[in-house]
Amino acid sequence: MSYGASAALQMAVFDRLTQDSALAAIVGSNIFDALPEGSLPTLYVVIGPEEARVFADGSGAGATHEFAITIIGNTAGFLAAKQAAVAVSDALLAGSDLSLARGVLVNIGFLRARARKTDTAREVELWFRALIDDAQ
Repeated sequence: MSYGASAALQMAVFDRLTQDSALAAIVGSNIFDALPEGSLPTLYVVIGPEEARVFADGSGAGATHEFAITIIGNTAGFLAAKQAAVAVSDALLAGSDLSLARGVLVNIGFLRARARKTDTAREVELWFRALIDDAQ
């Protein structure tokens, strides 16, 4: 197993999301891998937790990376957050593969989603799984 491609995966995901015009039309530039200081926007996207597990088939080192992206909105309903979630999913799963600075993305797929209401917001949490070959 190698955790070596984790940072490369996060950078590629962040780049893909920040360059996606459909997502930008919904959340603007409010896409973060760390929350900014001060007041938060009314709708934003956060790259969140990740879990990595060994994936080896004898031909090289690799890992499956399961990672979350959360859309948070402080509007009365879920519509805006769900529209942003659709744009996130489309950006990551449609079109060309993510280009990594380290390792090779073998596959990326959607795992699950959860929409929930908190005391102050509406959240949609999306989980994806990326299989990365990190043979060097």
